[in-house]
Amino acid sequence: MWAHSMTVQDYQDLIDRGWRRSGKYVYKPVMNQTCCPQYTIRCRPLQFQPSKSHKKVLKKMLKFLAKGEISKGNCEDEPMEPTVEDAVSSDFGLINKLDIHCDLKTLNDDLKKSLESEEKKKAKREESNEITHSQDMEEKLGSGEPSCSVKVHTAPQPGRGADLSKPPCRKAKEIRKERKRLKLMQQNPAGEREGFQAQCQPSSLLPPKTKSNEPKSLEDLIFESLPENASHKLEVRVVRSSPPSSQFKATFQESYQVYKRYQMVVHRDPPDKPTVSQFTRFLCSSPLETENSPNGPDCGYGSFHQQYWLDGKIIAVGVIDILPYCVSSVYLYYDPDYSFLSLGVYSALREIAFTRQLHEKTPQLSYYYMGFYIHSCPKMKYKGQYRPSDLLCPETYVWVPIEQCLPSLEKSKYCRFNQDPEAVKYGCESWTIRRLSTEELMLSNSGVGEAS
Repeated sequence: MWAHSMTVQDYQDLIDRGWRRSGKYVYKPVMNQTCCPQYTIRCRPLQFQPSKSHKKVLKKMLKFLAKGEISKGNCEDEPMEPTVEDAVSSDFGLINKLDIHCDLKTLNDDLKKSLESEEKKKAKREESNEITHSQDMEEKLGSGEPSCSVKVHTAPQPGRGADLSKPPCRKAKEIRKERKRLKLMQQNPAGEREGFQAQCQPSSLLPPKTKSNEPKSLEDLIFESLPENASHKLEVRVVRSSPPSSQFKATFQESYQVYKRYQMVVHRDPPDKPTVSQFTRFLCSSPLETENSPNGPDCGYGSFHQQYWLDGKIIAVGVIDILPYCVSSVYLYYDPDYSFLSLGVYSALREIAFTRQLHEKTPQLSYYYMGFYIHSCPKMKYKGQYRPSDLLCPETYVWVPIEQCLPSLEKSKYCRFNQDPEAVKYGCESWTIRRLSTEELMLSNSGVGEAS
């Protein structure tokens, strides 16, 4: 359907029923008929922990900003399936620490017993081999065979010993400690003597080290401090796209040129396809009405462009909607020259962090919607890597954790995720009530009369 104007709450209700927008065009796939069912997916940013692959992307960006390093590998070319390590790290916080401690203790005991058993078996085998070897030698000597057929093990000649002209060998751990001490001495010459004395003290006299097992947060990884002489500077700006703000108008042409290059290089569009009017209709026009609330985000609700500025020029733009309960990702385009930075993954992580930032002032805004998840499409399955995340049941309109949905999707493209038989009736009733209340509101505003 074509939406000329819509409140942010109305659109929030629509996307919670499986709808999406493209410009002012609002649509919903016919899930049980389409060849590739498209399930609405949302991430829960408050519980989100970056995976190993996510951390690699963030570190790659930091290295590029700090030193200008360009990594050879492209993270976006890696398999989009979640790895075992990623799944373990994302679910690690849900496991009871006491249970882990007990499991590790049991595992260590079992390993110790297994090693002792192997040592005993090895000793018995060696003893048995020596007895058999001595018996064979006696038989051969007794049978009168030539002595050359008997292998006589002579004592090894004494070696030359250690080379006194070279320093004695040290363990790698000691070498690392020495390098660390020298590095600290170079950084803090005044504390050289104090640091040396601390190294010489017995470990029993040193204060106990406090080890933190808590992983770095997403914000720690994104906003890690850079050196003063950093090679590059990255800035993220949020500008309102509809109605267009002055900042949006001032950067429109530059933003459009990035979009045009992206469509031509990444999506192989001919030069005459990504026109200004097509760009405006697709990514700038929006039916969402601007709304500012005292308890809402400082930037307000509505449609925005999140611009990524590198050294004073736009290299990527994330098109987003800020709604009462979520940040909804619409589209991303970037300069193909910077594809080595995995900007698709990086921008998603920045948008998750942005959602968490908005949540601090607006507690009900706590989700990050990533559009549609298509399990049968490899290019769309990557969205399942941002966990914890949920899929919307196409029949009951309730959110179900993606881990519970994947086994069903492996068997069938179209699935009903909610197994509660009463949920269908409840879902239909709740949607009907919302639709009637909207109609009543429209009638009362137009002065036609009350709804019957």
